[in-house]
Amino acid sequence: MSAPAVTRRAGRGLLVPVAVVLLWTAVAVLWPWLAPHDPALQDPALRFRPPGPGHWLGTDQFGRDVLSRVLAGARPVLVVAPLATALGVLVGAAVGLVTGTVRGWLDDVVMRVADAVMVFPTVIAAVLFIALLGRSPTVVVVVVGAAFVPIVARSVRAATLVEREKPYIDAARLRGEPLPSLMLREILPNIRATVLVEATTRLGDAVFAAATLSFLGLGQPPGSPEWGAAVSDNRLWLQVAPWTVLAPALAIGSLVVAVALLSDALRHRLEAP
Repeated sequence: MSAPAVTRRAGRGLLVPVAVVLLWTAVAVLWPWLAPHDPALQDPALRFRPPGPGHWLGTDQFGRDVLSRVLAGARPVLVVAPLATALGVLVGAAVGLVTGTVRGWLDDVVMRVADAVMVFPTVIAAVLFIALLGRSPTVVVVVVGAAFVPIVARSVRAATLVEREKPYIDAARLRGEPLPSLMLREILPNIRATVLVEATTRLGDAVFAAATLSFLGLGQPPGSPEWGAAVSDNRLWLQVAPWTVLAPALAIGSLVVAVALLSDALRHRLEAP
């Protein structure tokens, strides 16, 4: 297949995932105006009402409107996940760029530490840190972002090792370009595709990780409409009122899949010759 055809196909492939991500982003910002009911309002008389007029996604065990809670739950997800992604990608890219350019003992030490961190399961590490530091969105951002650092660092380091062997780097060294300039002006612009793909990939991972921690009771406070917490709160009622679990679960799935498709399409677009 020719390069223009690949580019056109990648461009079309971006439309749907971008639309889904933009939709949930708009919902996260505008949900107070979009929600038909107060997501925290309880009405025992409306308990487990099935989807229908007035409550299009039904109600939960407390009579709260599921649609309103799904809309409200988008905000905590789309605050925690992008912040964790930004933290992990910025720190990881810096580590990978420096170690891949400098090499030597620094590269050996940092990569061995990264290997050790990557072996340790993220969820177990999150449980330990949250138990020590307390439950809060800030702690979740730091824990999830820190888990991404070695993954991003390894990917960026590999791309840096390829670039540093190219003739333009030798020319830059011969004209006496300092190391910071060599990394930021010469290497970094040529590995931006790797950084962008890592950012989109880690965003999907961050959405899922944040939802998982909330499901385990380690993210948002009890009663939060955040999607993972909503699945956890209603899982006991799956057979009685499946809509209370399916709605937030489908919201998580749609965003994670959209970001994954966006990452894949972006990779094809940036790697096309």
